Amino acid sequence: MYSQYSIKVIEHFMTPQNVGSMVDYDGKGTFGDPGCGDSLTIYLKVKDDIIEDISFLVFGCTASVATSSMTTVLAKGKTIRQAMEIEEEDIVQALDGLPENKLHCSNLGVQALRNAIKDYLNKKNELG
Repeated sequence: MYSQYSIKVIEHFMTPQNVGSMVDYDGKGTFGDPGCGDSLTIYLKVKDDIIEDISFLVFGCTASVATSSMTTVLAKGKTIRQAMEIEEEDIVQALDGLPENKLHCSNLGVQALRNAIKDYLNKKNELG
């Protein structure tokens, strides 16, 4: 079953990084549909425009868990602008590839991350 996945995908599936919810988040973004498939929520803690902490909760397959984990690894420590520039291909490359039928899972991470950043920016603008 796992032979279709790279070692990095298996590592991030078996021991995902930055897992969990966050109570005092500055931004929260969700993407997907838990009713019919994969769903991801990403939480951000931002200080001085840098993603200081990030975590996630995901419901999905092996690739969804791995891409969610890698998305947080790639975004942590980045500025908001740099994190917004993370694309699906960046996640796929960082995981040493994904099977063709699982490439869509990388979109889950990108969209949830962007939604979390938009939530953070909206809250920041509301505060003035």
